[in-house]
Amino acid sequence: MTAVFGGRENNEVKFTMEFTAEEFEAAIQKVYLKNRGRIAVDGFRKGKAPRRIIEARYGAGIFYEEAIDNLLQENYSKALDELNIDPIDRPSIDFASDEKIEAGKGFKVEVTAPVAPIVEIKDYKGIKAERELRKVEDDAVETQLASLQKRNARVIDSEEAANWDDTVVLDYKGFIGEEQFEGGTADDYSLKLGSATFIPGFEAQLVGAKKGEEKDVVVTFPQDYHAENLAGKEAVFKCTIKEVKKEELPALDDEFAKDVSEFDTLEELKADILKKAQVNIDKINEDAAKNAVMDKLCEANPIDIPAVMVTDEAEQLYNQFAQQVQMQGIDINMYCQYMGSSPEELKKGYEEQARKNVHGRMLLEAIAKAEDIQASEEDVDKELASIAEVYKMEKDKVRESLGEPTIKMIEKDIRTRKALDLVYENAKITEPKKAAKKPAKKAAAKAEAPAEEAEKPAEEAPKKPAKKTTKKAAKKDEPAEEAKE
Repeated sequence: MTAVFGGRENNEVKFTMEFTAEEFEAAIQKVYLKNRGRIAVDGFRKGKAPRRIIEARYGAGIFYEEAIDNLLQENYSKALDELNIDPIDRPSIDFASDEKIEAGKGFKVEVTAPVAPIVEIKDYKGIKAERELRKVEDDAVETQLASLQKRNARVIDSEEAANWDDTVVLDYKGFIGEEQFEGGTADDYSLKLGSATFIPGFEAQLVGAKKGEEKDVVVTFPQDYHAENLAGKEAVFKCTIKEVKKEELPALDDEFAKDVSEFDTLEELKADILKKAQVNIDKINEDAAKNAVMDKLCEANPIDIPAVMVTDEAEQLYNQFAQQVQMQGIDINMYCQYMGSSPEELKKGYEEQARKNVHGRMLLEAIAKAEDIQASEEDVDKELASIAEVYKMEKDKVRESLGEPTIKMIEKDIRTRKALDLVYENAKITEPKKAAKKPAKKAAAKAEAPAEEAEKPAEEAPKKPAKKTTKKAAKKDEPAEEAKE
């Protein structure tokens, strides 16, 4: 196959793929050998009819279409590599109008491939940008220690009344009126109060219950409840509290530090938590600064981005999110249903971010080209080593499994990251100026406010909305399916 470049017009390139008579003949023979077992010819056993007999019976071009498709699929990527073309969508392929395709002759096809716009990069050094500088929260150490306490808490039986975050072990039976309904019964069920596992109102009525107590829990099933025979109906669950379990937090002392970390004292553990928090906040600040720089770079270098590039990027962002959701045991379709959305709407929501991603990547690729930034073998090895560590594989095995096209993508990513580092290192980043404090007119005005205004309590901070919980699919052998939300 010979690839011949035909020129570029706007965001399309044209080139020709030429195949010799020998290449076409070999492709036809390959298709014949693959298909002859499926072709019946009188006087011959299946798979034994010569090619010339089959062609005489069914037409000389019986194998042409598949042979041509195979040649194009096998050689298209090679042509792109030879001509250094990076298409952004599927090509259109036309046969030369004056050629007749037949055995014993070569043929050529004319390919038109859509490509990204040519970027004339400018003003990428000395970019001025602003970003807020975040600091480690004052209670960061205490918050992390509380989390460690929670993770290392012991669960103990208690004779005290159940409270939120306690676990009650109970038997229950559900009734609509006098009739016990199917699926509303369970024995020795462990329910963490506040988990929102059951329908609204159920768990709140168990707060204050004690071991050995019997309690009627009265609830109304939601109108949109999945079981139509229960939707909107009032139900009574007759509950017997068999156990109350509470969490006992470990003391925050040196022994605790030894148990949960490699440190010998609580002070050492606190210092390490603070150090890691600072490293994390430094990374957040650096990412924020890079984002601010990229925003300014995009403002200075607008591009008319082809719609297909935005669509492809949005699809990729959607797939990444779907994988994250799947790792949490949630199907993406169920997630969309729960959020009152659809996969299509979710993809649509990624389009703005996708446009920014594509825009920034195109600019960084142009900078890498302008600055002759390369991905060294050492850079690629380092990247492969990171992947190997995650998947517990040997580095060489990772390279082999990824294949050359993926290695090239890794090289491109490395070049763009280096380009971003170059832009960032040459940028001038400042914090936004804080507004000067105004004279104390406001205080004076407040002093003159009517007494009824002065007596008003300070406005309450808005309450956080109740956290949505994801419905968990019940196991086949788990009773009381209908009682759960």
